[in-house]
Amino acid sequence: MRRLRAPRRPRLWFEILLIAVSYWTYSLIRNAVPEQRSQALRNADWIWRVEQQLGIAVEESVNHAVNSVTWLIIGMNYYYATLHFVVTLGVLVWLYRSHPGRYAATRLVLFATTGVALVGYYLYPLAPPRLMNGEHFIDTVMVHQTWGSMASGDLKNMSNQYAAMPSMHIGWSLWCGLTIFALASVPWVRVLGLLYPALTLVVIVATANHFWLDAVGGLMCLAFGYAVAALWYGKLPYALPRVVAARRRAWLPTRA
Repeated sequence: MRRLRAPRRPRLWFEILLIAVSYWTYSLIRNAVPEQRSQALRNADWIWRVEQQLGIAVEESVNHAVNSVTWLIIGMNYYYATLHFVVTLGVLVWLYRSHPGRYAATRLVLFATTGVALVGYYLYPLAPPRLMNGEHFIDTVMVHQTWGSMASGDLKNMSNQYAAMPSMHIGWSLWCGLTIFALASVPWVRVLGLLYPALTLVVIVATANHFWLDAVGGLMCLAFGYAVAALWYGKLPYALPRVVAARRRAWLPTRA
């Protein structure tokens, strides 16, 4: 595959600025998308019916079962609120320090994944299960008075509550997991990498923030991100060299 750009060493100041501006832009656009409450609720009803027909509509049972174990659901609320950002940033820092030759391409996967997700939020507003009408999902953040979601309690006006499809908790966690599994040298760390998105899937369902099919949407967005990076660099990020030599200027002697 012909590549459009060769790997190069990342610059710290540029990466910090890029990540900060990109996340600010992502949050601004995501929250600026019209909430379209009625359409989002209709879409949620349709998703729920499809899952019932497929025999995978067990989100409500999982939600109630986990909610009955107070310490577990409180832990999941905080997991949902924090690790989504902490682990993703941690993986980016690790890539920058340990795999500079693969950093830009792997970061491109994350950015492309997030960018296409914004299109999904605009085209397909979707209410999370906890906001559905006529169902019995439990909003675990409200019930246990924990800080676990930007769409519950006092923070609900700061975030678009109807941007559940696709799930970037899955998109980002799977990006983290695959990156760790592909590049980590310690076997148990690689296993943890794979467990992270699996546990995240349980958390987003148990807290009634997403349907199973939202996770499928996140997976499709991630596949798009990898396709963009493969096209741009000519191969998957993990196949690029771990270290890229710094560019050197050729100084030519001047004539008197």
